[in-house]
Amino acid sequence: MPTPVPHTTADAAELPDPKRWWALAVIAAAQLMVILDGTIVNIALPSVQNGLGMSDASRQWVITAYSLAFGGLLLLGGRIADLVGRKRTFLIGLVGFAAASALGGAAEGPGTLFAARALQGACAAVLAPSALSLLTTTFTDPAERGRAFGIYGAIAGGGSAIGLLVGGLLTEYATWRWCL
Repeated sequence: MPTPVPHTTADAAELPDPKRWWALAVIAAAQLMVILDGTIVNIALPSVQNGLGMSDASRQWVITAYSLAFGGLLLLGGRIADLVGRKRTFLIGLVGFAAASALGGAAEGPGTLFAARALQGACAAVLAPSALSLLTTTFTDPAERGRAFGIYGAIAGGGSAIGLLVGGLLTEYATWRWCL
């Protein structure tokens, strides 16, 4: 009769986390929202302009505030993830992004909307580097890591196209406030 071989702590550390694919789903969905939010508002801009009484000149700031904050703070977001921890910054970025989206949807004036969009961009800049770091550390096997990054990239890449479609549908059948 064979004797069972006890598992050591080193063996347990080498086993991949069985929830890693669920983590990929959450991380990819969060990144989808970050990318989607860059384009979803484009279709809704005329409705936003009419709803908040914005001028043609100030309308561009709805998109610029998000893009400028996101692009300008992306490296800082990565550094914060290094200092504070990737999981913590991912969650902070995700919650902050959702709160900024709600603030933007409830905006009663252009200034509030611009501030909410800048806050969305700042939270996205914290979330995005953390997402990539979490993927790298969650998927340690090279084949699985390649598959995970492929899925992540496909979902994130589709975010721009999906944003335009969803923005049109929400603006047509709901309200522009759901686009934020």
